[in-house]
Amino acid sequence: MVEGYIHSTESFGSADGPGVRFLIFVSGCRMRCRYCHNADTWQMKKGTLMTADELLDQAERYRSYWGPKGGITVSGGEPLLQPDFLLELFTKAKARGINTCIDTALEPFTTQEPFFHTFERLMEVTDLLLADIKQIDPERHKALTGKPNDNILAGLEYLSGIGKPVWIRHVLVPGWTDDDGYLRRTGQFISTLHNVERIEVLPYHSLGAYKWEELGIPYTLKGTASPSPERVKEAEAILRGER
Repeated sequence: MVEGYIHSTESFGSADGPGVRFLIFVSGCRMRCRYCHNADTWQMKKGTLMTADELLDQAERYRSYWGPKGGITVSGGEPLLQPDFLLELFTKAKARGINTCIDTALEPFTTQEPFFHTFERLMEVTDLLLADIKQIDPERHKALTGKPNDNILAGLEYLSGIGKPVWIRHVLVPGWTDDDGYLRRTGQFISTLHNVERIEVLPYHSLGAYKWEELGIPYTLKGTASPSPERVKEAEAILRGER
């Protein structure tokens, strides 16, 4: 039995996969995105240790609200930092007939062992991934997140190769990710993938900035405004190759 470090849960999620979702936020993330609104999930072992059965028993209390498409979504933090726990959770979820979704930035992805074998098995019991593309440019990506993006893009290409359904998400951050040139490069990369069911542009917001202050971490995007709804729609059109 594998236990996972769990930060928190939410009973009714409507924007994190199809239908109504039970959301599980795991602890631990190696990226340090400047706009992160869950900085309190960064530390790996600050969460509550829980078993898969404990979480699924809790989730199933709300099953009547899910509808035909709902289920569980694991977010974070970065779920793929706990692949063995995720594999056990999703294997047991599928045995209960529960739809499974991972909200991930794919930063842990590698074809090296022991991660890759576990990841292959995990994909067999995963229905959908919500995959973040933070920044297509390698240097800007590292400046924005603290990590390179070559393995992340390789992970997206792997998912395309196995035909695993993906929703692409891109946070539009003024001054960092909203340049038309970067957006077109991102759209060109997405166009090479054959498994993308949806593209979503999420507007930057500073609602999680207070967590940085509570943790004593400087928030470097202070004063950055959210993009307008018109700019978000324009960015979505560029990513879809419509502009």
